[in-house]
Amino acid sequence: MKAETFISLLEKLGIQSSFSRPRVSNDNPYSEAMFRTLKYRPDFPHKGFASLTEARKWAQQFVHWYNEIHLHSGLNFVTPVQCHTGEHVAILEKRKDVYEVAKAKHPERWARSTRNWAPNKQVALNPMRDKGQTEALRKP
Repeated sequence: MKAETFISLLEKLGIQSSFSRPRVSNDNPYSEAMFRTLKYRPDFPHKGFASLTEARKWAQQFVHWYNEIHLHSGLNFVTPVQCHTGEHVAILEKRKDVYEVAKAKHPERWARSTRNWAPNKQVALNPMRDKGQTEALRKP
């Protein structure tokens, strides 16, 4: 992203470029994850959009899908909307029950315990392990 032609293009479009801070790998991981998902959608228009209106319509549909339909692995396969509304608690409890029943019926299919279906209290792409690690990242 430091290429001169890219920076010139951003300036022409009135977009201010952003660069990650030194030694910080998780500067904007959520937007990076969303853009990766966006690029690999089967309906992503790799040849571009015919108009700004078409681009906005596609983006609006993508955001709806991403937030209300797409099951996020970092959220234990529920949607962000389900997390925000609290629906995820009942969904994950039901999943836990289904897995426990399946394990009781066929224990030979499980070498270990079933998946942890507990609701996440916090979600991070690059979580800090402990306070010492956080302090180490802040040192210049």
